[in-house]
Amino acid sequence: MIRRILMASAGAFALTGAAFAADLPSRAPPPVFLPPPPLWTGFYLGINAGYEWSASTGINTATANVFSLPALNGNIGGAVATLATGNHSLNPNGFIGGGQIGYNYQFANSWVAGLEADFDGIAGAHRVGSVGQTGFVPGAAVPIADSSIITWRKSVNYLGTVRGRIGYLVTPTLLIYGTGGLAYGGVNASTGVVEQLGFGDTPSPFGTFGSISSTRVGWTAGGGAEWMFLPNWSAKVEYLYYDLGNATYRSALPQFGNLGTLLETIGVTRTSTHFNGNVVRVGLNYHFSWGAPAPVVAKY
Repeated sequence: MIRRILMASAGAFALTGAAFAADLPSRAPPPVFLPPPPLWTGFYLGINAGYEWSASTGINTATANVFSLPALNGNIGGAVATLATGNHSLNPNGFIGGGQIGYNYQFANSWVAGLEADFDGIAGAHRVGSVGQTGFVPGAAVPIADSSIITWRKSVNYLGTVRGRIGYLVTPTLLIYGTGGLAYGGVNASTGVVEQLGFGDTPSPFGTFGSISSTRVGWTAGGGAEWMFLPNWSAKVEYLYYDLGNATYRSALPQFGNLGTLLETIGVTRTSTHFNGNVVRVGLNYHFSWGAPAPVVAKY
């Protein structure tokens, strides 16, 4: 009898404990915060503006005498070639502006790699320079004066690049990067030579002219910093060095002896210059990565 009473009491106590436990508040596990998607991954489109200036400013012209009648009025061929040779310093520089498009991929939390293409026009980068020279024809029985003016023009009209970029995030919104790749640009250069011999059978000046106008391909390298100041929007400052290589062009054969006079000399003129320069610019980009969403909270 007592045994039955004890068993009934134990069962009632167990039921009471279970009901009491059911009335206690339950403790759910804490929420799990998942990190947001990378902020920098995605396509972007933007504009830029800045300043461009030449790195190599020299332009050089050399004229060689290829034909000259000997001992006639002295060495006219040598005199003509000497005064049609010279050099000058030209620095094409001016405002540069255009647009860019690219893609970034953020990896390992703090690294960003990407590819960018841009195209910029350059305004005010046309430069002109000239040199005047005087001398005498060597070996002439009577002194014969010789004078010349060499005029050069040089410009870079536009510049485009296709570059890789690799950078490190100093903070989640500040990217420091290096960049390099292909560069191309529209270049122009010309050389004009005008000479005058100081005696009567030369009724007018004589000379030559040559030019080049082409799109040249080279390389570029540089670096910069970009700041994501708002979701989808970033601003950058950037430096680039570009090198489009050397260009050489010839002029028509300069010859003395025109308008019925005896042809006494023929020369060949060649000009060379280097197209390279520096670019400093700022830019504004819109990113199609939809900014940085709020952290995702996992529910259980």
